Amino acid sequence: MTDTILVLGATGNVGSQVVKELVEAGANVRAGVRSPQKAAALESDKVSLAEFDTNKPDTFDTAFADVDKVFLITPLIPNLVEVQTNLVAAAKKAGVKHIVKLSGMGAEVEPGVTMTRWHRAVEKAIEASGMSFTFVRPNGFMQNYSNFSGQTIKAGNAFYLPMGNGKVSHIDVRDIAAVAAVALTQDGHTGKAYEVTGPAAISNAEIAEIISTVVGRKINSVDVPEDAARQEMQKLGMPDSLVEANLELYGVYKAGYAAEVTPTVEQVTGKKTISFEQFAQDFITAFK
Repeated sequence: MTDTILVLGATGNVGSQVVKELVEAGANVRAGVRSPQKAAALESDKVSLAEFDTNKPDTFDTAFADVDKVFLITPLIPNLVEVQTNLVAAAKKAGVKHIVKLSGMGAEVEPGVTMTRWHRAVEKAIEASGMSFTFVRPNGFMQNYSNFSGQTIKAGNAFYLPMGNGKVSHIDVRDIAAVAAVALTQDGHTGKAYEVTGPAAISNAEIAEIISTVVGRKINSVDVPEDAARQEMQKLGMPDSLVEANLELYGVYKAGYAAEVTPTVEQVTGKKTISFEQFAQDFITAFK
């Protein structure tokens, strides 16, 4: 019998790609979605839908029922540790055998930063649960540039981030999903923590050059002061705890502490890691 794999956040940036990878691998997928009606396009002979909402604990039991493996991801929220720890407990109660958690690069580093401490706290809960596990710890997402900076690139030929000239080994979410899918469908990944990155560490100035080449016009990278970045995030309604956590992470980037490049994606998947150039070509409509 084929294992049933529950993918939480199945319509999100990473979760949707995990569903795609699992379907291509022939897995039996249950997609956890907030509204099955709105996510009907996901449903197929390989994908069933289950209502799942972190704000509705009554949806947990149904989503986890008769599930063998889980891809654990939630939005970045101030109470991430509480919410994900509750999900770990729900998975254990339901008899889930294996959890693949989307974590963060550097989660094992002490004392770390706020976001990595949150992820490590959940990792520890998983380790203590008795379920087998794999942790996927990515660096920053390439898609953050298309999702969050695409509008200013289109409208004003620039993007604005408080990162200075710090180099970051950004990773395409498709590579994250590929690693997660392997860990969910193949043996040999139990107890592993995979630090996954893109193929090169690049600065925002280099990213601006890459996007300029792809779209055929000059794109500028603007290093904004921390206070200005704080005000913009606050204007968007981001909770203060998330604002400060994001600024702390940007500080890590700016200092050059996120430049490590690992071969993990290729080692786990056997596929070449997606470059920023390829990402920009594939997502050109976000910038052009």
